[in-house]
Amino acid sequence: MADRPGLDPVDPEATPSAAAASTLSRLRRRLPVASDTVKYARMSSVMAFIFAALFVAGLALVHSAPKLADTDATFAAFYASGSTALVTVGLYIVPFAGIAFLWHMNATRLLIRTLTPAPSPVPDGLQLVAGILFVALLFAGTGAAGGVALVKDLTDAPLPSMDVARSLLGVGYGLVFVYAVRGAGMYAITTTTLLRKAGVLPLWLAVIGRLLATFLLISTTLNPVVMLLFPAWAVLVGVVVFVRAGRLGGPVQPETRPDA
Repeated sequence: MADRPGLDPVDPEATPSAAAASTLSRLRRRLPVASDTVKYARMSSVMAFIFAALFVAGLALVHSAPKLADTDATFAAFYASGSTALVTVGLYIVPFAGIAFLWHMNATRLLIRTLTPAPSPVPDGLQLVAGILFVALLFAGTGAAGGVALVKDLTDAPLPSMDVARSLLGVGYGLVFVYAVRGAGMYAITTTTLLRKAGVLPLWLAVIGRLLATFLLISTTLNPVVMLLFPAWAVLVGVVVFVRAGRLGGPVQPETRPDA
């Protein structure tokens, strides 16, 4: 039988497994191969979603502990109950949120380098430092805030006084809402700058990123909603990165307008 046009001839003597391997090899040659830009864009987007989900869950559980303004009676009743288990679970979730963020940050930096091999050194260096500081301060702050619950749930040691519990909670709030939130703001503004110059972020999202970063840098509230704005921005950026740089056959189309 004559060979059909467009197909490689198949040896009739070949074994079924060899024929299948030959067919699979031809199919692989015809499938599009994801570029580094696409791979890193996808990783950045996926890890942004994972970070946001874990961060919100962990922070919500840790925040179920008494608040700084609560009375000593409220503190004592909470640590005498079984509700401390929620805080302990939150403490175990937060590290995974930090790990997911580090994956997201590294993938984003690699994506930027595929589009701009020599990114501006100042925002590039500050982005790395800000991301690491955010994770370190988040770990330390949540650890301090949930330390008493951890002692109660995992040891038989006597609990510290409620004054000590309140003081540890105050340290945790300070590390998260005063220091870590500034790291998040610096990460947001530097990432926005780098992705905008790489042609990934549209103007409207660059404006949102800079407004968010400014708010995080000057915020003085201890309301946890402030910290939830950061993962929301990460998810929004992740969606745009995937749409503009993470699809096969869909290369980034830089805007012609100058950076805002």
